[in-house]
Amino acid sequence: MNIAVTLHYLAAAVGIALVVTGPVRSRRGPGGPLHDRYEAAFLNGGPARVADTALAALQADGRLAVGGPGIVSVLRPLAYDPVERAVFQAHAEDPHGALHRLRQAVMRHPAVQEIGDGLAARGLLVAPAVRRSVLRRCAVVGVLSFLLFPVAVVLTVLDFATAEELSVPFVLKVAPALIAAGVTAVVCGALGAGQVTSAGRRAVSAYGAGHARPGDAGHLVALHGLGALPDPVLRERFVAAARFYGPVRRRGRGGRGRTPSGHASWAGDAAGAAAVWCAGTGACGGGSCSSGACSGGGSGCGGGSGSSCGGSGSSSSCGSSSSSSCGGSSGG
Repeated sequence: MNIAVTLHYLAAAVGIALVVTGPVRSRRGPGGPLHDRYEAAFLNGGPARVADTALAALQADGRLAVGGPGIVSVLRPLAYDPVERAVFQAHAEDPHGALHRLRQAVMRHPAVQEIGDGLAARGLLVAPAVRRSVLRRCAVVGVLSFLLFPVAVVLTVLDFATAEELSVPFVLKVAPALIAAGVTAVVCGALGAGQVTSAGRRAVSAYGAGHARPGDAGHLVALHGLGALPDPVLRERFVAAARFYGPVRRRGRGGRGRTPSGHASWAGDAAGAAAVWCAGTGACGGGSCSSGACSGGGSGCGGGSGSSCGGSGSSSSCGSSSSSSCGGSSGG
C-alpha cells in the first residue's frame, strides 16, 4: 500500500504541475500599450467589435452610407488602414451591400484576424487553440482526481480485509493529494477560461482612460459598443445587423457560391486563410453587450466563447447560430 500511496501523490503532483503551467504559459508575453482602436475593439468584443468599429467610422466620415433597411453604399473608397481596406474589399465582393453580410465578411477577413494574432503574441490575449488545450487539461486532471476517490475506497476495503492490524485508512492517506489536485484543476480552469489576460485588461483600461472622450464614432464603438452611437436610427440599423445570421457570400469554384451555414466563413476562405478568432464575447458570431445594445447578438463559433471558427487552413464555417450570453472578453 505504501507504493500505491506514493503513486497517488506522484500522479497528483504531475497533474497539479500540468494545470498550473498551462495558464501561466498561455499568458506570457511582453504586453505593452494598445496601438490603435482596433486592438481595443478586439479586446472588448473580438472581430465583431472590430468590424462594427470600422463600419461606424467609415459611415461617420462620409466614406460609407448606411441606409435603410441596412444597405451599405460606398461613397468614397478611400482606405487608411488594412481594416478599412477589408471593408471596401468585402463590399466589392458582395455589391448588394447588406450590412449584416458585410459585417460578417469583415470580421472574418485576414486583416481583422491578424489583430488577434498580434495581441496573442504580446500576451494580451489567449489564442483559441491554446485556451482550449488549457481547459481540456484542467478538465482531465479534475475528472481523474474525482474518479480516483472510488479507487482509493476499494483499496481501503482490500487493505482492511488483508491487514493483520489496524492502520490509517488508505483513502485518508491519499485524500489530501486528490483534493489538492481537484481544487487546483477547478481554480486553474476558471482562470484559464478568460480569453483576455490581465495584461490585456490593463492595456484596454489604459487605452480607454486615454480616450475618455473619444471624438469619433469608431472610438465610441471600440470602447463602449454599438449602444454608444449617438444617432438612434443608425444605432438600430447596426444592432439589427449584429443580430442577423444570414449566409455570407463566399468564393467557391468559379468564384461564386454561398455557404449553407448561418455562420459562414469569411469571403476569403478560398484564398487559404480561415477565421480562427472567436474572442471571449462570441466574436465570430456576435459581440459584447454594452451601453444598452449588443455589438453582436449571438454565440461564438461552434458552442462557446473562445472557440475556433475553423482550424488553421480549413474552410469550415462557424457553428450554428444559437444564442448565448454576452460576456467574457472584457472581464476574463
